[in-house]
Amino acid sequence: MGAEPRRLHVVLFPFLAHGHMIPTLDIARLFAARNVEATIITTHVNAPVFTSAIDMSDDRVRNIHIELFKFPAQEAGLPEGCENVEIAMKHVGIFPKFFEATILLQEQFEQYLNRVNPDCLVADMFFPWATQCSNKYNIPRLVFHGTSYFSLCAQEIIRLYEPYKNVVNDNEQFTLPRFPHDIKYLRSQMPPELIDDKDNKYRNRMELIKKSELESYGVIVNGFYELEPDYVEFYKRELGRQAWHIGPVSLCNRSIEEKRRRGKHASIDEHECLTWLDSKKPSSVVYISFGSTATMIGPQLHEIAMALESSGWNFIWVIRNIENKENEGEWLPPGFEHRTKDKGLIIRGWAPQVLILEHEAVGAFVTHCGWNSTLEGISAGVPMVTWPIFAEQFDNEKLVTEVLKSGVSVGVKKWSQMPMMEDLVSRGAIETAIKEVMEGETAEGTRLRAKQLKEMARKGVEEGGSSYNHLSALIDDLRNYPSQK
Repeated sequence: MGAEPRRLHVVLFPFLAHGHMIPTLDIARLFAARNVEATIITTHVNAPVFTSAIDMSDDRVRNIHIELFKFPAQEAGLPEGCENVEIAMKHVGIFPKFFEATILLQEQFEQYLNRVNPDCLVADMFFPWATQCSNKYNIPRLVFHGTSYFSLCAQEIIRLYEPYKNVVNDNEQFTLPRFPHDIKYLRSQMPPELIDDKDNKYRNRMELIKKSELESYGVIVNGFYELEPDYVEFYKRELGRQAWHIGPVSLCNRSIEEKRRRGKHASIDEHECLTWLDSKKPSSVVYISFGSTATMIGPQLHEIAMALESSGWNFIWVIRNIENKENEGEWLPPGFEHRTKDKGLIIRGWAPQVLILEHEAVGAFVTHCGWNSTLEGISAGVPMVTWPIFAEQFDNEKLVTEVLKSGVSVGVKKWSQMPMMEDLVSRGAIETAIKEVMEGETAEGTRLRAKQLKEMARKGVEEGGSSYNHLSALIDDLRNYPSQK
């Protein structure tokens, strides 16, 4: 018999935001399940995201370790304890300082790599300096963007060709050149910094990220081949990128306990939530959630509430990150919660999203189209009402509605990190989209397509599936990496 292959050690360094940390933990689980030692770098405030999820007597997580860095809040002029995006968003105007603080982590990071000398580094796109550090010690660095192949391709084409410059106003459409599908955007759906980047700050930051990616070993993608085969091939062949798709990574959480422990502590007892869902008919509940960072203004809550009540469908509504939270009650229609007490469940705070989406009672997901949420909806086989807000969410919407055809758009036309009164989505538009996906003429076809995608996702992560095999290939490549250690 041959000797056992040497055990690899992979270090994972997620950006300090829940939307980045949670899938990174799932990736660590996938490596650990293949007998790869996995270490996650984070800071003290963010540690519970990981420790609460892996503090179990489970053989699959015994290979996962946590390495704590001191976050340089004081050095960057931040309030003590301001160590992640969600906390930073509660303070006006300190985002530039927060990003500066993450750059100041570089010295600790280099010292760690020099001491530990791992076999691979999986570092977030927002740490472009990580490639330089890893190359210094001859460690292959994989970039984790945390989004779809579609979005990676779209953003690269937009960067290379700047097609938005060919239109004269925000409400005019432009087409992405060379793309596998005829995909159109409004200029207003682009980040404002991209359009009005007079001092090139935004462009320079994105170029730094792109340069870092090109000099890295490759890209790791939370996705699966069958979801977007045209864009897997486009990314590899047309754009010349090396990438490994290993998702949906959320599917590594098999038990109710594992799904419950993902992210923050839920604001509702999961048994109460599941019992409520058990009382509803299959595909009769609309689930509404806008992720961990999007902010809602009161008038928008009012429009959502009116649409939900008027639609007549059961609903679970996650209300989080409200501007002027103390006035929340003023924005809900008078008597709304009493009138809908049998049909609706409001969760104020963090929700056990994967558990909810996988319940047979859920028939639609109103989502901001963050990639984690989008992929969790796809993995659960739930049709979507797409409501992008900022970041790459408009890309993910177009993938869902125009390529996959597993959802309908609520009609948002403007990229906006801060909600504005003039950008309100009306109750009529919300109700129309909900009814279309729940009971409209195309609802049956949309639901069938969503169920097919669910089966593809689950087959992809099973032994012999496309994502399972890609992770195997990645581990083999890392084991054969020309190391000089």
